[in-house]
Amino acid sequence: MVDQSPSPQAEAAGSPHRHGLLRRRRLLMAVLAGSVVVTAAGVGSAALLKSPAQAAAETRPPAPDVITAPVERKVLSETVVARGQVAASQHVSVSGAGVGGSAVGRSVVTKVRVQPGRPLHMGQVLLEISGRPVFVLKGALPAYRDLRTGSRGEDVTQLQKALAAVGHSTGGDRAGVFGPGTEKAVATFYRAIGFEPATAGADKSDSGSGAATAEPAGSGSVVPMSEVVFVRSASAQVDDVAAEVGEEAGPDLVSVSAGGLVVNGSVAAYQKGLLRPGQKVDIASESTGQQLTGTVQSVAQRPTGKEKGGEPQSAEGYAVRISPTGKLPASLVGEDVRLTIAAASSSGSVLAVPVSAVSAGADGRTTVTVRKAGGDRRVAVRTGMTADGYAEIIPAVRGGLAPGDQVIVGVDTRGDTADRP
Repeated sequence: MVDQSPSPQAEAAGSPHRHGLLRRRRLLMAVLAGSVVVTAAGVGSAALLKSPAQAAAETRPPAPDVITAPVERKVLSETVVARGQVAASQHVSVSGAGVGGSAVGRSVVTKVRVQPGRPLHMGQVLLEISGRPVFVLKGALPAYRDLRTGSRGEDVTQLQKALAAVGHSTGGDRAGVFGPGTEKAVATFYRAIGFEPATAGADKSDSGSGAATAEPAGSGSVVPMSEVVFVRSASAQVDDVAAEVGEEAGPDLVSVSAGGLVVNGSVAAYQKGLLRPGQKVDIASESTGQQLTGTVQSVAQRPTGKEKGGEPQSAEGYAVRISPTGKLPASLVGEDVRLTIAAASSSGSVLAVPVSAVSAGADGRTTVTVRKAGGDRRVAVRTGMTADGYAEIIPAVRGGLAPGDQVIVGVDTRGDTADRP
């Protein structure tokens, strides 16, 4: 067999040829790699380099987007929200001025018969001033004159009813006439509470008024105006006692509240015109969570004082009194509450849109613009009441609008539709 393997000499002779081939291959690989790098760089540069027109187009804000809202059928209701405080319907401050008359050299508190927070019964003595009583009876009219034999008027009628209510009938006297029966009732009442009745002096006469006729005064029993406190309700209690035995009998000796609980609130001048007696009110105690109802009882026609406690107030308020539908719990006395008053309401459900959807064109027509896929459409309307941001609309053409129709209420210039209705 013949050996065909290259000899060491031949292998050595072919070595330069192989080395050249390897160099050419390496050069080709380098060229290819360079081409790839150059191509990548070109692509990157194309991505980074933009024409001015292209850059402006890409940074231009999105086109404005139209905001719409649906036409709704609903009951419109205008509400007034105010603050109020629960209190008794009447407060009376008891003074010691004039008790005892000219027979007393000095008005001094000689006895205190009541305590704060305690209920009162009609005919009860509150204080003694220089040995004379100050007592409470039921009546709507404050005492404004001494009553004695011969007095006539509505205040006499009130006294007669009050005495009868505590067990002292005025006999056969006519209503409004202080006669022998009324005199006897006065005397028995005073003695029942532990005092002798005051008597009329020979030189005294009855001071008449437009509601009373002055007649010659007798020398019988008298009810001095300074000794009686009238309250509108038999449900009364003592709120505060400032009187102290031995002190001068000045004003504000005892504070008495009477009648059922009410809510006293205040509204601003621009709200006053929306309110009237009889409107429904929601009463909410934010501290207890209690929800109650009531009605507007009265609205003041003049603002409250501009000063309170010596400090000027920033705005004038008009007093509003709310009468509860039911009996308010005693625990709410003095409590601040929120009042939501239904000031106005549509007679039933009406077509309504946000106020911003209604516009007045140059042609004088009031319209809303309905958004449709085929193009926007203006619809002429008449407007009714407005409440809480909505306006009642009546299409000029029957059937021109229907619940669910989308009307334009504005334009979102930011192009952000995330919060659009």
